[in-house]
Amino acid sequence: MKKSFTDQLGRTILIDFPPRRIISLVPSQTELLAHLGLEEETIGITKFCVHPEQWFRSKARVGGTKQLDPDKIDALQPGLIIGNKEENDKEQIEALAAKYPVWLSDVKTLEDALEMIVQVGALANRTPEANRLAGQIRNRFEALQESLVGKRRRRVAYLIWRKPYYVVGSDTFIHDMLERAGLDNVFGQMNRYPEASLEQLAEARPEAILLSSEPYPFKEKHLEELRKACPITTLKFVDGQLFSWYGSRLLLSPDYFMKVRHGLAEAYNTL
Repeated sequence: MKKSFTDQLGRTILIDFPPRRIISLVPSQTELLAHLGLEEETIGITKFCVHPEQWFRSKARVGGTKQLDPDKIDALQPGLIIGNKEENDKEQIEALAAKYPVWLSDVKTLEDALEMIVQVGALANRTPEANRLAGQIRNRFEALQESLVGKRRRRVAYLIWRKPYYVVGSDTFIHDMLERAGLDNVFGQMNRYPEASLEQLAEARPEAILLSSEPYPFKEKHLEELRKACPITTLKFVDGQLFSWYGSRLLLSPDYFMKVRHGLAEAYNTL
């Protein structure tokens, strides 16, 4: 049976429903497909789709999120490809869309993520499971907001890259997660992922600099120059997946955000 669906960019695709040969081009959406029970239907993933581990070891890999291998995709003959506006390359997506149904997400807020989960559930014939998951995530974030009432908000910078440094600005999913975690983004007046010098970091006067585990894997050896530039600022490593993955991993994010806040509070108490 042929059925049409509209993605988060307003594009309409026509697929054989329910889809039987799915390729996922985004790590967080791959994990979502696994959560929805689409083990048999999902035939291809990227080399960055590390969750679930069993899929990472056993599923065919079709390249990186921005460097896809069209020959490997053609060999799998997908009935549906699921990607993302930001994480995948526009030209590659357009080339694939000329041959296969390609459904794209566009996620900048929690509400966008919940909408994506529900829409992917409908797309993959898993509506009850997707609705249940979206409800669980919403409930956990609502509980997080209740727990933050009356709590002091901390001013933070969130780093995603080094040499040069790139920070998170507004109009991003991570920015929305910071806000929901009760953290004020000192670069929130800037758009997307601006470059920031050490001098700009110091001038922004964040109480804490959050060093993400991805896409750049910050380590202890990277702290010295930040300590010199911002000597009274707390430096904290954070799990980038729990701030930036917008699928089923969001179930874990609210509790993790509270742990981050507690860690920052302890750091301030020692100053």
